[in-house]
Amino acid sequence: MKQPETLLEYLVQSERIVIFTGAGISTGAGIPDYRGPQGIWKTRPEISLQDFMFESEKREQYWTFKSEDWQQWQDVNPTPAHRAITRLHELGKLQAVLTQNIDGLHRKAGTPEEQLIELHGRMDGVICIHCGFQDQAQDWYTDWREHQKLPLCPDCQKYLKPAVIQFGEMLREEDMRRAQAAMQHPDLVIAIGSTLSVQPAATFPIMAARAGIPYIIINQGETAHDGMPHVALRLEGDVQEIFPPAVEDAGAMFG
Repeated sequence: MKQPETLLEYLVQSERIVIFTGAGISTGAGIPDYRGPQGIWKTRPEISLQDFMFESEKREQYWTFKSEDWQQWQDVNPTPAHRAITRLHELGKLQAVLTQNIDGLHRKAGTPEEQLIELHGRMDGVICIHCGFQDQAQDWYTDWREHQKLPLCPDCQKYLKPAVIQFGEMLREEDMRRAQAAMQHPDLVIAIGSTLSVQPAATFPIMAARAGIPYIIINQGETAHDGMPHVALRLEGDVQEIFPPAVEDAGAMFG
């Protein structure tokens, strides 16, 4: 079998694909990225875990920001690129999806839970980092918006937080374990819509690439992995225009 040269050829020849996604896959759905010209950090302060733990004002800000996002994102639909990833699953080619996104659009598009690893947490949950209590977020967000009273853990009475990884917070051990396991035996890794600059999440695709796994980057704008000798294919442009048509063509070839 000849060495693939195009995205389509790689998709056709691969059977255990790991997808790594960043904010650029969701901007087409109307969800802003964080560092772009219209990014979230242009209008909001970054609130670290330390800020959240020790400053009441920061806790209130964080709950306000996340409850606003949660409300605004309720009716947002997955993009064609999200659905194309689900199509890879239907074709039996998807090993795992590692995402930096907290918007839940992979799940909404139909990516199975057992294949989805949300490295930076999820917007639709709350967690107590003291005792580990977890719950769905909807009622907690609604209560905050109505009463402006900081939620407390029902088990230990410490402060609850949205189940999103903040600056200064370590990735959750179970997510790290699952991500490492997913990277053990893929035959293709594709990074979609990520600047690949946030650590440690961005170490996972390059880890596989250094082990000799073909590594493709699709992004509009520079990434931290551009020019690395381990990158098999670098595609510049809108991920919605590049990735879904290739998956559609691959699916057509498999009937």
